Amino acid sequence: MMWQDLVFLAGNVFSIAALAPTLRDETSKVPLGTSLPSLTIGFVYGTAFLTMDMTYSALGALLTGFIWGLIALLRSPTDVAELVASFRRSSDSAPSASPPGAD
Repeated sequence: MMWQDLVFLAGNVFSIAALAPTLRDETSKVPLGTSLPSLTIGFVYGTAFLTMDMTYSALGALLTGFIWGLIALLRSPTDVAELVASFRRSSDSAPSASPPGAD
């Protein structure tokens, strides 16, 4: 095991501990513009750590990404189901592009 693996794990454990109060507080509101990029970064870092055989770092990063995902679902001021429905409505009503030369 590399010592760097433990350092990254410690950083992720600290992040999880810092995020726990936000997850527990029902009045907390975290915008999706914060939580979704953080979720993505956690999963990307976790995957990268796995490819370098840094198992503990990968586990910590993936868990941090998972916590951000829970925050996105539970603590967003925008209802996620409503957001998905609005994306579906906008894609259904978007005008279809004409193929080139169809004029």
